[in-house]
Amino acid sequence: MSTESAIRDSIDDAATAVGSLWPIHSFVTANPLAGFEDQPFGEAVERAATLLGGRGYPSAQTFETALERGQIDREILGREMTEAGYENDPEAVLDRLADATDDVNADADAAVDHVDRVLTKWLSAFLDEETAHWSMPNREAGFYAAFRGMAEYDGDIPEEGVVADLPETPTAAIEAVLESYPEQQWEAIFEEQLAALPGWAGFIKQRAGDEGVWQSTYPISLEGYLAARLALLDAVDAAIEPSNDGGDEHPADDIAQAFLRAWEATYRDELVGTVAAQSRSMADCDTSGRPDAQLVFCIDTRSEVIRRHIEATGDYETHGYAGFFGIPIEYREYDADVSVDACPPILDPQHQIVDVSTDDDTRARHDRWSGMRAAADELIGTLEANAATAYGYVETAGSGYGLSLAARTLVPGRVHDLLDAAAGLVPDVEEFCEPSIDHQHADAGDLPVGLTHEERVEYAATAFDLMGFTAFSRLVVFTGHASETANNPFDSSLDCGACAGNPGGPNARVLAKLCNDEAVRAELHDRGFDIPEDTVFVAAQHNTTTDEVELFAEDVPESHADDLAQLRADLATARESAASERAEAMGADGSTGVAETERRAADWAETRPEWGLAGNAGFVIGPRELTSGFDLDGRAFLHSYDWSTDPDGDALEAILTGPMVVTQWINAQYYFSTVDNAVYGSGSKVTQNPVGNVGVYQGNGGDLMSGLPLQSLMVADGDPYHQPLRLSTVVHAPVERVTEILTDHEELTELLDNNWLSLTVVDPTQDHRAVQYGESLEWTPAAERAEADPEPPNAQAVADD
Repeated sequence: MSTESAIRDSIDDAATAVGSLWPIHSFVTANPLAGFEDQPFGEAVERAATLLGGRGYPSAQTFETALERGQIDREILGREMTEAGYENDPEAVLDRLADATDDVNADADAAVDHVDRVLTKWLSAFLDEETAHWSMPNREAGFYAAFRGMAEYDGDIPEEGVVADLPETPTAAIEAVLESYPEQQWEAIFEEQLAALPGWAGFIKQRAGDEGVWQSTYPISLEGYLAARLALLDAVDAAIEPSNDGGDEHPADDIAQAFLRAWEATYRDELVGTVAAQSRSMADCDTSGRPDAQLVFCIDTRSEVIRRHIEATGDYETHGYAGFFGIPIEYREYDADVSVDACPPILDPQHQIVDVSTDDDTRARHDRWSGMRAAADELIGTLEANAATAYGYVETAGSGYGLSLAARTLVPGRVHDLLDAAAGLVPDVEEFCEPSIDHQHADAGDLPVGLTHEERVEYAATAFDLMGFTAFSRLVVFTGHASETANNPFDSSLDCGACAGNPGGPNARVLAKLCNDEAVRAELHDRGFDIPEDTVFVAAQHNTTTDEVELFAEDVPESHADDLAQLRADLATARESAASERAEAMGADGSTGVAETERRAADWAETRPEWGLAGNAGFVIGPRELTSGFDLDGRAFLHSYDWSTDPDGDALEAILTGPMVVTQWINAQYYFSTVDNAVYGSGSKVTQNPVGNVGVYQGNGGDLMSGLPLQSLMVADGDPYHQPLRLSTVVHAPVERVTEILTDHEELTELLDNNWLSLTVVDPTQDHRAVQYGESLEWTPAAERAEADPEPPNAQAVADD
């Protein structure tokens, strides 16, 4: 093997040490330790602690708070502590955990710090996405070439070592620096250097694997990054020899593990007990009637809240399905400059979908008003990016602009009302556009435009298969979701994760449109889906900040006007209740519901517009009847599935290999961002600074922060709202079917065997017994603690007592 190939292979292997980081404008939740999922959880967090310095378990204070609030069952905890070899005195053991925690940081290396400052300066300049007023020269040649051209002009870079005469290629530069190191050390060296700035390295890793416009225009690679870093280290004579520390277990880790297992078991046993009890009683349920409407929501935990309140308003049936609605598209909204991926990051888009105008008059009115709004948005962006310009503009604009600033700051709720009124003057895109699904042949290398007839049928049939649809009401509503916030770098993290941090409404509109296609419906009938002639499919979008559900129903026939009017009225009622619940969870008076959530959406100083997916802990795969009528407190992902309509297990296989993997990523990011926010999160929004439209710093420089901010996770310092638990998945299906799927998918058994999540099966064919996955495809009887107290407690209500 050539030296160049050996270097590249070593870099590829070392890159597993850092998780991929997406740009903040399309923030995608992901496990920051994804590269360690082939190791047991305990070993992975030990290794990560060595490389990244992050804590892998909740603190003693967090465990103590959970114990006081009743979130950890003392009986379960006693068993876990006994098994771990500790006396059954939780408070004393927690004191020992607190005393054993080592919070002493290693002394900083001044030379390495200098390298970090120089490197991040040039990385931020090179990776900027159109926010800088002066761009870095020669970016088209790639990062290493651009850095090589600028190095001699940077007074912070000493003209010493390799950097004094940088080789033409990055591999040559790396080879020059590593000349005195044996090849067996290369991977360890690369691993430690990537972990030195894991945020930037993770962003480069994601960017380098992306074929999007930024990477194709301004290419960067981990190879080029490491070449620049190693050359700088050589210039300041910093040591790069890898440490021999393999990540030894912290003496307090076994205590933390026992508390964590007990906390997870407390939550899981109640959830499993509820599902098992409902499974036994489902046979007595009368499902013969036709509901007034069926609404399909994303499996997102926030959907659980609005679904529960919608079901309480009338005879409505709700379902859960991954929020991209099974159609992996690249979508370009009307008048947008670029397309966005609208599918999970584990999938590649398969179709281009664009908005096309259907009403020229309405489009012209939209263009007039939106042009003025775009100019205003551009001005605000300029003011935000340049303090001097902002002060000058405000002084020139005078009292009128000052009053608008005051209104934004002091009465954001009224501003929201005014914006709503102004928005009424500007037609929404949905009023004059529809996504074109007409199929067109694409040029070589391009995605095909639209969908063929066969693809339309397949996507519709797959959706109904996965959800177990056997009957259809007059209205079937596919409901995507999006958030609303006035000033939040993390706004995309509150949009649909299944749509890569974008709104899910476009995907819902595509599925509704193809399901209304008469040719598609005729073939679906031949496949066993008996869709009545009076069934109309409608798209909608759920605003998760305010709980408003907007129906895109311009084409609904007059015959369904009364159905639509009733649904709109009931959605408004459900919104009032759901918004009150959310407002209360955020510490506001529940009676202020809609007003409070609208205030948070419009307040540009609001650091917590909503809780997002904070609290997520469970994933239920089965019919809605298993959980309907129960308050799951917005903590469970809910995917509809009917084992009796899936004899071959194909639908369940798709759910376990797709949505379950994605929810585990989401859960892991919330977990690690909570247990060590400084390393795996992004700190307080108050002290963040956006950089280059790609990420945020804490303060005025340094590494890109890679996870969620404190305000997305914490009620106050040291008081987490999110309970940091690994995901508990509950599947309603024959256990043999689940075992067969796991046998065929080593990546799933690896996650389970290594304890990154738990899996419990409630088997309707074996007297509804619950069994929990142990290890190596073995199952053990699962505890069911909810039968004596069938309704799971509202965790946040307990926390607020």
